[in-house]
Amino acid sequence: MQHEHHDSAAHEQALHGLGYGLYILIWIGLVALTGVTVAIAGVDVRQLAVLVAMLVASVKSTLVMAYFMHLKYEPPVFRWMFLVLLVTFAIFMILLFSDVLFRESPNVLFG
Repeated sequence: MQHEHHDSAAHEQALHGLGYGLYILIWIGLVALTGVTVAIAGVDVRQLAVLVAMLVASVKSTLVMAYFMHLKYEPPVFRWMFLVLLVTFAIFMILLFSDVLFRESPNVLFG
């Protein structure tokens, strides 16, 4: 029981020891990445824009989950659970996009 209290105290100290400076830096990074997404949307690079937007969204969501949702400071079991969630999500996205890639007609609704 004392071991749990010690882990909980260390966890709380890690959360409160971050300070506002780190949160402000992460917020500035999120704003900058949003700017990158908007800038790429304005450039005619066709399918590369979707790839860059997805990559930027992945980085932004990782920052939010790690720092604002404190996933970085949680026990490893939560990280493993989140990894399982990401793999499951990736499988669903691959299946979804493979369906779109192998369609015969590009205009399914009006074709």
